[in-house]
This record gives sequence, C-alpha cells and structure tokens, in this order.
Amino acid sequence: MGELKSVTLDASESSGFATTKLDALLGWARKWSLFKYPFVTACCGMEFMALTSPRFDGSARFGAEAPRFSPRQSDLLWVVGTIAQRQAPVLKRIYEQMMEPKWVLAFGTCASCGGFYDNYTTVPGIDKIIPCDVYVPGCPPRPEAVIDGLMLLQDKIARGDKRPGIVKPREDPAAGVVRLRRNKEDRR
Repeated sequence: MGELKSVTLDASESSGFATTKLDALLGWARKWSLFKYPFVTACCGMEFMALTSPRFDGSARFGAEAPRFSPRQSDLLWVVGTIAQRQAPVLKRIYEQMMEPKWVLAFGTCASCGGFYDNYTTVPGIDKIIPCDVYVPGCPPRPEAVIDGLMLLQDKIARGDKRPGIVKPREDPAAGVVRLRRNKEDRR
C-alpha cells in the first residue's frame, strides 16, 4: 500500500513520527468503520440477527455494530434475502442515495443468484440491479461464512480492490464427525 517513513524531529532525540500515504491511511480507517444499512427482505434475516448476537459478535468486532437506518449515513449495504421485481427500484434508489465510497454485501443465495426461485417475480441476483462487492452464499449462510465475508470485504477495502469476491464454503465440522463415525463403523 504505502511506504512507511520515520521522521525524527531532532538529531539528539530518538522520538519522531511516522508518515504513510494518505490512501493507505484512509483504507485502514474505512476498513474498521463500516456503517451498515441492512436491507432485509426474507428468511435470511433470522441469521442476520444471529450474527449480531453476543455468541458470534459478527459486527461489533469489525467496527460495524450499530446499523444505520438511513442510506445517507451508511457505506455498507447488506442485501439480506430474496429481492422481488417490485423491490428492485427501491434497492437501486437506496444504493444511489449512499455516499461514496460504498460497498455491497449479498447475504445468502437468494441475494447472490436468486436462490431456488426461478420465476418472473424474483431478481436472479442483486448484481442485475446494483454492483456487488462480496457474495456470501448459503441458505441461510452460517455466521462464520458471513464473518469470512466481512473479513474479505475489509481486505478489499484496505487494498482498494474493486473486483467482486466470493466467500469459499468451509467444511462443516459436524460433517467431519459423521464421516469419522462412518469410517469407524466400516472397520468393524
């Protein structure tokens, strides 16, 4: 990002201050102060609430604890759930009301690609309406996957990366336990 330079005030003193590029400093500040605007439309809203609960603390540790309910005060738009064709103009208007720089996180499979709805009433992914920065697939996505999405977004903000990112699925720990049990039963 930026080159770190140390500038001393006096040759006899060892104290001084550090300088860096303004872009790197702004990227760091934006990374840790995400003001979210939740656009919650469907069942993924329950997982969104679980993410912000004390168990996962998925927003507070990333500097995005308190949601903003005005798009003019936010810089991260969380699209949570299915977007119907009638909601598409509203979503686009909300996105246009946000100040630059702004980011969009697609929460769940319905927001990412339309989910299992394949009809004329739903939008097959929010990227048909607004640009999306991070896709978090899942029906609904696990809180760990959403935390991975937030960390991916933070890395994109710090680097100034404009390309969309997709959260890779983790292996379910419970599935590993089941697989281990099956292997033990096969040995008997």
